[in-house]
Amino acid sequence: VRCMVLPILPPDYRPSEKEPYMSSLQLAYFRAKLMQWKSELLNESEDTLAALQEQSLSTPEAVERASMETDHALELRARDRARKLINKIDKAIVRIDADEYGYCEESGEPIGLGRLEARPIATMSVEAQERHERAEKLHRDERRMT
Repeated sequence: VRCMVLPILPPDYRPSEKEPYMSSLQLAYFRAKLMQWKSELLNESEDTLAALQEQSLSTPEAVERASMETDHALELRARDRARKLINKIDKAIVRIDADEYGYCEESGEPIGLGRLEARPIATMSVEAQERHERAEKLHRDERRMT
């Protein structure tokens, strides 16, 4: 596994179909985008933790206490989703550093700039993802029938 040295991005840079797919500039762009997303998730997580620590469960009102416990459960679920997302972001950054980013892990075909703009953690092309989801649904349906 070789590690790439990525260029510094011009401030107004956006990936274009006119340049080579997964050029060093495109990789630098997606790496910066992923790092920014991870930073935002970590900041939200810290804010959530601080808010949970500030609230006390010593509230005497049963209804208010139940409401706070429900809020805590929702916050913890959101933090768990954020943790899983950060893990996917980290894996995408590893793929960038290994020069494997932007290609479908199933077919090896380009995932495409539009899909990566919308979902920079994507590991499959739209076609491969749809096949995967159809197979998952079929498997779920088969399990229900048994």
